[in-house]
Amino acid sequence: MIPDYVNRILLRLRQAEHTAYAVGGCVRDALMGAVPHDWDVCTSARPEEIERVFGDLPQIHTGKKHGTVAVVLDHKTVEITTFRTEGVYLDGRHPSAVTFLSDLAGDLARRDFTINAMALDENEGLIDLFGGRKDLQNHMVRAVGDPARRFEEDALRILRGLRFASRLDFAIEQETARAMVAERERLLGISAERVFTELKGILIGQAAGRILRDFAPILFTILPELAPMAGFEQHSPYHDSDVWEHTLRALEASPADVVFRLALLFHDCGKPDCFFRDENGRGHFYGHPRRSRELGAEALHRLKCDNETMARVLYLIEKHDTWLPGTERNMRRFLLHEDPEQVRDLLVVQRCDAVAHAPAARASAIAHVDEWTALLERVLRQRPCLSLKALALSGDDLLSLGMAPGPRMGQLLNEMLEQVADGDLPNDKQVLLRRLVLP
Repeated sequence: MIPDYVNRILLRLRQAEHTAYAVGGCVRDALMGAVPHDWDVCTSARPEEIERVFGDLPQIHTGKKHGTVAVVLDHKTVEITTFRTEGVYLDGRHPSAVTFLSDLAGDLARRDFTINAMALDENEGLIDLFGGRKDLQNHMVRAVGDPARRFEEDALRILRGLRFASRLDFAIEQETARAMVAERERLLGISAERVFTELKGILIGQAAGRILRDFAPILFTILPELAPMAGFEQHSPYHDSDVWEHTLRALEASPADVVFRLALLFHDCGKPDCFFRDENGRGHFYGHPRRSRELGAEALHRLKCDNETMARVLYLIEKHDTWLPGTERNMRRFLLHEDPEQVRDLLVVQRCDAVAHAPAARASAIAHVDEWTALLERVLRQRPCLSLKALALSGDDLLSLGMAPGPRMGQLLNEMLEQVADGDLPNDKQVLLRRLVLP
C-alpha cells in the first residue's frame, strides 16, 4: 500500500533508531482505494535529526520551526514532521507554540478529523486510535476529541470538514456538525484566501448541494450576500421553491467546475433586492442579473478571487437571463459582440437554471436552451467571420487606397464585418475592395 520511495524514507528513520509512520490524508485515501496525491511522514526524530538522516538528499526547511523538513527522493517530495502537540491558538489559526513529542499517540490526538488521524506502517499495519477506519466505512466526518475545541483551535477546520464531506459524499457526525455551526463566527478571523480555497473545494464536491443546504448558516457567515435568498418565495409560475433552494438545485445540475458553480451560487442572489409583485400577485425580478453581478463582484473581491475566474463568473451571472437569438443570421450578429466560448459556458449555466425550474415550466425552458445550443454549434461549424482579425480586409488595405487614418476607417471595417457576418457579402478581399471602391 505504501509506495517504495516512502518505505525507503521510513526504513532510513528506523535504522537511525527513530519511529516513523505514514500519516494523515494519504492513509485515508489509500484505505479508500484512491491514489494519494502526497505522502506525509511523522516521526520521533527531531528536525535536526531528520536533516542528518537525509543529509545526502535535497531538503526544504520552510516548515522547520513547526517540526517539518521536506525531503526529495526519486523526484518526489515527502514532508517529514516530528511528533508534536500544539499550544494555545491565540489567533484561531496558528498555535502559540509547538512541543515535540516522542510518541505517536499525542501527535494523532492533535489532528482535526478521525479519518485524517490514522498512521500506517508496513510492519505494524494501521494505527487507528480514534476510530477513523470505522468512520471511513460509515462515510462519516467526525472531529478528534472535543469538536468545539478543535474548531476553537483552528476555525478553518469547519470548512475543511465541509470540504471532506462534500468531496467524499460523507455525513458529518452530529456533535461535530453542531460545533461547526456554533463556532462559525470564528471563520471571520480567517484569511480570505484560505476561506476561498476551502469554499472552492466544497463547491466542486459531489455532495456540494447537500452540504450547502444542510450547513447554510456557515456559508452565509462567509458570504452574507447569499443569506437573503433563504426563505424568499418567488411567487412565480416558473418556480416552486424559494430562491435559495432554486440556487442549490441549479448548482447540483452543473458540472463539477468551480466557474460554473460559483456563477450558479450567485446568479440569483440579487433577486430579493429586485422583487415586486404585480396586481395579480405574481412576482417579478427585473434587473436582478445586474444586481446579482454587483453582489457577486463584492464577494469575490473580498475573497481575493483571481481576475480570470472572476471575469468568467461575473459574465455568466450578468448574462444568465439573456434571451439568445433564434436564427442563424441573428446568432452570427450576436457573436460579433460575444466570445463563442463564453456563450457555450453561458448555455451550460442556462441549462442548469432551466433544470431547477418548477416542473410545469422546466421542459419549455430546457427546450429553449437546447435549441440555442444546437443553433450556436451549427453556426460555428460554418466557421463564420466574427472579428475584424478574421476579416479579409484590413486597415492597411484601406491605407493603400489612400484613406486617411481615423474613426471612419474603423467604421467602414465594422460595417463590412457586419455584412460578412450577415451573409450579405463573402469574406473575400477583392469583393470587399470592390464594394468599397464601387459602393
